[in-house]
Order: sequence, then C-alpha cells, then structure tokens
Amino acid sequence: MRTNNLSKKALDLVIRKSRVHLYKPIQIAEILYHHRTERGWDLSDLESYRNVSKRWRDEVSLLLVGRRSTSSQKYQDNVFEANAMPPELLAKLGMINKKSKGAVEAYVYKALEARLSSVREVEEYIRKSTPDTFDLKKLVAIFQTTPGLRRSVDKMYEILVYALFATIVRALKAQVTLEIGNKDEEILKDFERFIKMVLGIDRKQTRLVLPAALYRVGVTNAADRGLDIWANFGPAIQVKHLTLTPELVEDIADNITADKIVIACVDSEKEAIETLLKQVGWSERIQGIITISDLDDWYKLCLSKKYRANLGAKLLQDVGREFAAEFPSSKEIGPFMAKRGYDKVVMPSDWQIQI
Repeated sequence: MRTNNLSKKALDLVIRKSRVHLYKPIQIAEILYHHRTERGWDLSDLESYRNVSKRWRDEVSLLLVGRRSTSSQKYQDNVFEANAMPPELLAKLGMINKKSKGAVEAYVYKALEARLSSVREVEEYIRKSTPDTFDLKKLVAIFQTTPGLRRSVDKMYEILVYALFATIVRALKAQVTLEIGNKDEEILKDFERFIKMVLGIDRKQTRLVLPAALYRVGVTNAADRGLDIWANFGPAIQVKHLTLTPELVEDIADNITADKIVIACVDSEKEAIETLLKQVGWSERIQGIITISDLDDWYKLCLSKKYRANLGAKLLQDVGREFAAEFPSSKEIGPFMAKRGYDKVVMPSDWQIQI
C-alpha cells in the first residue's frame, strides 16, 4: 500500500473536498465494508451497489453525525465519476482493504474522527465564550485555517449572520402587517376559505400584525447557490464567501424570487460584487451588501456593556444553538470504531491520519 497508489490519492482527494460530515467518504467506506464482509460484491460493477450504498451511507451517517445527505441524486452520484472514485479505482481499494483487514475503512473513519475533533474544539470555544471574550473574526479564522473545516466556512458565516440578524430584529421588536386592501364584500365572501387557510386571517378581521422574523433554509446545494436565509418582512439573504462570477450572480438572482436580496460577503469581495451587479443589471434588486467587518462591528455592539444584558447573551446562545444543529460533534464515533474493530487495525505508515 504505497503512498503513490492512485486509488489512495483519489480517496484523499474525496476526503479533502468533503464537508465536515464526510458523506461521500463514508459511502466509499461502507461499500468497502460490505465488499470485505459479504460475498458476491463486484466493485467493478457500479450498478450493483450505486443505490444500495446510499442506504448504507445514510445508516452510518445518521449514527455518527446525526443526519444524512440531502443533496441531489446527481450530486451524490458524482462520487463515482472519473475525477473522484470511479469503479476501477474503487476495485483496487477493495483489494487493499481486504488484504489489510479493513485498513481503508479505518482510514476513512479516522479522518471523520479528526474532523469531529476539530468541530468539538470550535464548539468548546463558542460554549466558553462570554461577551468579553467572543471574537467573530477569530472564529472565522479558525475555519479558514483548519483543513478539516475550511470547506464548511460558508456555513459558519451563515450561522453568524443568522444569529446576529435574528437577535437584532427581535430586540427592535419589528413587526410585519398583513392587510387585505380590497374591501369588496363579494370577493371576501367567495374566497373566505382561501383567506383563512392561506393568509391566516378572515374576511371580518382583514388585518394581521406579526413579529418580524428570519429563518434559515438549511442545507444549501452543492454549488452553494440559492437562498440561505429568508425573512417574513421581504428580503432574501444570500451569504457568500466564494468569488462571484457574472454567471453565478445571475444564477443567484434568477433562483431567488424575492424582490430584494441582501448579500453578506468577505470585505475583499464587496467592490467586485457591486461592479458585477451593475454589469448584469441586478443592482436594483440588492438591498444591501454586508461585509465581515460590518458583522464584527455589530457583534461588538451587541456584546458591549451597553447591550450585553439584552442582546449579548441571547446572541451567543443563538450562535451555539445553530452551530450544534449544523455541525456534528458525535459521541458515537469511538464506540462505532471499537465495534467494527478499526481501533485494532494496524495502519501502514503511509495510511496514517493526523488527529
């Protein structure tokens, strides 16, 4: 099992490109596990395991990271393409894995263990933070400089944006008013059921006041496009940390039906985004462009002595809650590895994971 083995290089690339949850590496590991422990599997025959391996992956990921992949089927199947882990390379890994009694499987799960260890360190930082010690830019820097977390930095941005916006909107006690302007009794009567079931009001009480609120959409798709946060008071919020191209700007705007969009981005991207928006004619739809420095200023204000009692504590709670919901910090990885016997597998020198 030499380091220059093409199949290992392919596996390392899949692991390196994966987000914290390591869905694709887990799928590869589970294919190898069933190939090693059950008879009849031919790893060169992709169709024999393409779909069933997703179920194997989901069973393990639910146990270890508390969720399963929600990406499109096309994106999930990318794992078997030539630039990832095609059947011919997977078959070679299968031979290595059988000969080593599960070393390749153990390698994947040790990589997951390393990722979870990095997550726990961030989780600990957030948990121990106080209004005096919390540093937004330091938290972002941890993600940017930790190899296992770098691919998920956009999710950390999204959490920080959501927690801040939700906290300030709550503190402002902002309200949204829904009112039927058409007072025609006939249409109100004819569409009474619609008004009640869809608008949540009735023809006698045609005005409703609600607290302004924001909601995270959840897992975005693999291309990191579309809506991240939506508000019941109008704008859609797109959190970007990647370099935008004219095509991506158009794609974002085309896929978001809201009249106004708020973009949160790194400081160095703001000028380029503004220029691109003018080029593609979308500047009218942008309500605001918020940078990390803006977020940092608002965090410091919320956590200052002036506001920490009302805003600061709640803000840090929101960051912690959203981080725990987004990022796994599994206690199951140790027992799982022991049950599978991975803790006893002797790993060759060129198949070591630095934890």
